[in-house]
Amino acid sequence: MPPGARRAGMTSVKEVRVEREPGAADDPAAEPGEGRFVFSDDYSVFDWGRMPDAVPDKGASLCTMGAHNFELLEVNHVPTHYRGVHEEPDDDGEPLELGDCEVAPRAMAIELTRTPDLPYVGEATDEAVDPGAVRAGYDYGAYHAAAGDDYLIPLEVVFRNVVPVGSSLRDRGSPADYGLDLDGDEWPAEPVELPRPIVEFSTKFEEQDRYLGRADAEAIAGAAELDRLEELALAVNHVVSREARKAESGGLVHEDGKIECRYRDGEIQVADVVGTLDENRFAHDGQELSKEVIRQYYRREHPEWVDAVAAAKREAGERGVADWRELCAVEPPALPDDVIATVSGMYGAATNAYTRSTWFDAPELGEVVGTIRAL
Repeated sequence: MPPGARRAGMTSVKEVRVEREPGAADDPAAEPGEGRFVFSDDYSVFDWGRMPDAVPDKGASLCTMGAHNFELLEVNHVPTHYRGVHEEPDDDGEPLELGDCEVAPRAMAIELTRTPDLPYVGEATDEAVDPGAVRAGYDYGAYHAAAGDDYLIPLEVVFRNVVPVGSSLRDRGSPADYGLDLDGDEWPAEPVELPRPIVEFSTKFEEQDRYLGRADAEAIAGAAELDRLEELALAVNHVVSREARKAESGGLVHEDGKIECRYRDGEIQVADVVGTLDENRFAHDGQELSKEVIRQYYRREHPEWVDAVAAAKREAGERGVADWRELCAVEPPALPDDVIATVSGMYGAATNAYTRSTWFDAPELGEVVGTIRAL
């Protein structure tokens, strides 16, 4: 992979195993590929990538919640790339429905789409590069030329029902900008419910994720229509929010989340994974239950690393380079054992409550909330 390019589809918390490559972009009869996500117990915060330790049961939690949601979306006629699950990563049988599993699955069978490298070209000075296809130094024209008519749309589609503490939305506008009638222009120090869900678009494969205006989002999406992406995001939001309210132990509040999507021959499908504690934020009894718990721990206990990450991202932007991690002067510290145990319990308890099934030997939500607040 050339310097500055990022391999689309690679993640820090799950492995993509290819069982059959997608057909070539120049073949009009090309078939989609097949493969599976294998979920690890790794985690990532602040775009760092794989952190120095792991959270037991996290991978199985993500796979279980994701499968539960994909099967709900199928019932609600929302197209997805989901094909089923495997209890173990190396299972060689046909994919199962979640209800046929005896233990929480760790692998998800999916259709594969094309995910070319996204070249980083810096300023559009090369005559071979179309300046109109370059956004923030990334050549999306090259991405779409290589992808053809079956590709992972290089956007994240974010939906929000609540503006929790720590949400990036607070940095991009005042409460009034989002239809909120609050005293003063400052955000309060507690979550704020929005009058209606809002949808935003951000980059997917750039080294530093950034929120986009509509013109940039349309250019990056290629043939995919933003209106349809917004419709799908709101449909997923509705399904996940409804399911969260049904959760055992008093229910969950679905605050926000995101989807990633695939474009194939004019149809847009929901891809990646949806409705988990990594892709979405939930709350119970006013306590955040998501990956944000880890973020807030690092902000509180290791601000020197968080500040170093922010400084490295700024410097990378000023220098016009893609990989800011090489500029970060501080390595992330590992989590203490008690924090790992608490976060593991959070993933297991939330999955049990959300799916209304006992997949994990985990405490009740109320007990998890008390432990998180004591960190």
